[in-house]
Amino acid sequence: MAEVIRRSKPLSVSPLKSSQPLGASLAILGLNRAIPLLHGAQGCTAFAKVFLVRHFREPIPLQTSALDPISSIMGADDSLFAGLRTVCEKHHPAAVGLLTTGLTEAQGTDIHRVVRNFRERCPEFQAVRIVPVNTPDFSGCLETGFAAAVTAMIAEWVPSAPSDPSDASHHGTSAPSSQRGESGGGGQPRQINVLCGASLTPGDLEALRELIERFGLHPVLIPDLSDSLDGHLDAEDYHPLTTGGTLPAAFMTLGDAAATLVIGAALDRAADLLQQRTGVPTYRFPHLFGLEATDRLVMTLAGIAGQAVPASVARQRAQLQDAMLDTHFLLGRARIAIAADPDLLHGFSQLLAEMGAEIVAAVTSVTTPALAQLPLKQVHVGDLDDLETLAREREAELIIGSSHALDTANRLEAPLLRAGYPLHDQFGGYQRAWIGYRGARQALFDLANALLGHAEHAVAPYYSFYSRKADARPEVRHGATPTFADSGRWH
Repeated sequence: MAEVIRRSKPLSVSPLKSSQPLGASLAILGLNRAIPLLHGAQGCTAFAKVFLVRHFREPIPLQTSALDPISSIMGADDSLFAGLRTVCEKHHPAAVGLLTTGLTEAQGTDIHRVVRNFRERCPEFQAVRIVPVNTPDFSGCLETGFAAAVTAMIAEWVPSAPSDPSDASHHGTSAPSSQRGESGGGGQPRQINVLCGASLTPGDLEALRELIERFGLHPVLIPDLSDSLDGHLDAEDYHPLTTGGTLPAAFMTLGDAAATLVIGAALDRAADLLQQRTGVPTYRFPHLFGLEATDRLVMTLAGIAGQAVPASVARQRAQLQDAMLDTHFLLGRARIAIAADPDLLHGFSQLLAEMGAEIVAAVTSVTTPALAQLPLKQVHVGDLDDLETLAREREAELIIGSSHALDTANRLEAPLLRAGYPLHDQFGGYQRAWIGYRGARQALFDLANALLGHAEHAVAPYYSFYSRKADARPEVRHGATPTFADSGRWH
């Protein structure tokens, strides 16, 4: 049980967290032919757009109601109504994510009422799915905003299943499909619903999809960033809507699945609602980092599919075990500091705990119930300044965090393993896979290589006492001082 230490500073120095509207926008971008509409000042949307463009290095479709000073004071319903109408007329989206910001939340805007009025006055746009989400950016973080958007999608688009007393025993269980009959939880015995948390990258989702399909199952990812933000080229240079992602119509079929996988503790509320609406058995995973979590996922899939683990998956497990043996000399007892949102922090904590590393500083963005379950002594809710202070006091050897932690790592003279949002100073970070056997294997290699490059205990190369080459004795790194009776012999 981790001790959660809440922030006590009156301000943030180098804030760790990103806002809820940003996380909700990210979730909406995982839908096909969708567009997020941020209800607020133009600067709120501009920041989110720059943030996402720098991270994914792709054009990001975002719209704004662009409130001016007058509408900010007198009321913004007309601006929001006009924004919705313009987006629907101009782009004909399949779905619109209507998201609030700090300004409109402080103003008290009722976006649900505006959407009802829009439906009544503009019946020609009934086919456009609109999901309103309250996302004040003065509370929560990217992860909670993402989860709020997923919950709102389920609330708006998933119909309630008819009550059937004969199925009551299956609700909330984790029994494999073999115990529920050949048809599983509905009419599609091979379909698996997957609620994907904000900690999963497009690369993670692609790897997760491939793993599920190896068991002969058909995954429906919600939302699916691996299809919309995977960095692919299209015939057109720019699309005003997302290309790829989960079809909004797929929400109507979630009740027909054999099971639902939930990846990330932040999605517990969404999972509860989906299970209530559909009655489909739910399997919950706080994360998919490391050997133990992946083993649980693989055995769950094997139980749902009613088949043995494929040989290719078993071989990947053996490869991860070999990597754990190869790297444990460096990672065991390594002193590591982490700054990340709760679900991502949980995943890295478990992965490093399996290797025997010591997490000397763990800083996260918001307080959640899941923090107490982390395999850590303490978790601090704070900012990157807190991370730097703790890491310096406790002599951290390596930092795990986003690109915003680079300056902190440089001042501490420690390597930085980049993870989370944003990753704007390297290419391909959004496509990196952390989960599963392969993802954990590569993560261990990267962690070990980062430590190896900065290891103070590295063995200095041996140079013969009788060597006459002037360049045979380079400057020794890591403080190693070879002993020579006569240093003048090198000149």
